Amino acid sequence: MFTHQFFDLLLKLDDNWQVKEVLADYKKEEITIEISFIGSQAECPQTFDLCPIYDHAPNRTWRHLDTMQFKTYISCRLPRIKNKEGKVVTIIPPWASKHERHTYLFEHAVIDLLLATKNQSKTSELMRCGFNIINRIIHLSTQRGLSRRNLSELEFEHLSIDEKSFKKGHKYVSVLSHPRSGCVIDIEEGRSVKSTEKLLDKSLTSKQQKTLKTISMDMWKAYISVAKKKLPNAEIVHDKFHLIKYLNEAIDKVRRREVKMNDELKNSRYILLKNPENLTEKQKIKFDAIRKANYQVSRAWEVRENFKSLFNTETKINDAFHLFSKWMSNAVNKQIKEITKVVNMFKNHLNGIVSALLSTFNNAMAERLNGKIQEIKIAGRGYRKFENFRSAILFFHGGLSLYPLNSW
Repeated sequence: MFTHQFFDLLLKLDDNWQVKEVLADYKKEEITIEISFIGSQAECPQTFDLCPIYDHAPNRTWRHLDTMQFKTYISCRLPRIKNKEGKVVTIIPPWASKHERHTYLFEHAVIDLLLATKNQSKTSELMRCGFNIINRIIHLSTQRGLSRRNLSELEFEHLSIDEKSFKKGHKYVSVLSHPRSGCVIDIEEGRSVKSTEKLLDKSLTSKQQKTLKTISMDMWKAYISVAKKKLPNAEIVHDKFHLIKYLNEAIDKVRRREVKMNDELKNSRYILLKNPENLTEKQKIKFDAIRKANYQVSRAWEVRENFKSLFNTETKINDAFHLFSKWMSNAVNKQIKEITKVVNMFKNHLNGIVSALLSTFNNAMAERLNGKIQEIKIAGRGYRKFENFRSAILFFHGGLSLYPLNSW
């Protein structure tokens, strides 16, 4: 009797519900709490009227939080009522949603653990349940959070759109984010004109599209063309992160070309791509030796550093054009084909780069968000389905209200 009353108190059951029996399987280390509905009436989940009990549905089981080292389950034959429309309806229990086979408290604990571990497999192991249950909870809580979020009431000034590799074979997703808050607004599969338009249309109202001031992006043609069409008043900014990425790729191409003739350049890739202040003592010695040797790769490195310095001072539009033109001229004079190719590409996107020099828009949060999405991908060991990748990104970085409101 004490056990029944004890679980009645723990489960916070109202007068209509009562713990009928507590069964323990010591070999399996499992506890099953059998609950009965003892009331004569129940609320119809469709009409919300109080209706008399018609009969009881077949027995159903829900996974609950563990009792010490024992897995714990709730078992119940839910009552069914016959409402005024003559329909026989099964009532919804206070401990779980209509179609799920786990309790609200179990779901709450899974969400907490996922946010702590960032790993579905580890969460599944710690909660001692199947991976599919964890994956389903991610989808459920993400959809719940999206339904609660009302983006149409927000005023956006600055947004960022970026591509992220999804799986092998040049498969990408497009990520629309709000860099100031570090939250992902939504994701769409692909990076074509059609998918980009779909992403903007489902994320922003027509008014928000017209009032957006700045959109940060890569030099991908589809993003640029859609932004010009859908965001008529938004200034396109090719942010510092992406621009330096192109220069880093050019430096690495020069190094790979020169390393064939100069052994000193072996194992120098990360030394040349790192910021000088982050080099170890050993790396600094090798870095200084490469610079003194005056290889093309060291001159390419100087081009990148000079470009980075353009962002360190506040400039007006005429000064920005002048400084950038001067940088392009000096870069081309280095006569390094890989660098010249990048300079020509930058020249074709002159307005977007000058806007980046003028803009107070800080893409540091967008860079961190990009890294966090990569962590999700690594922890999940890649994603085969876009729906799973989207839900995982929004779950961890969508700024959503994830928890069930009825946490019992």
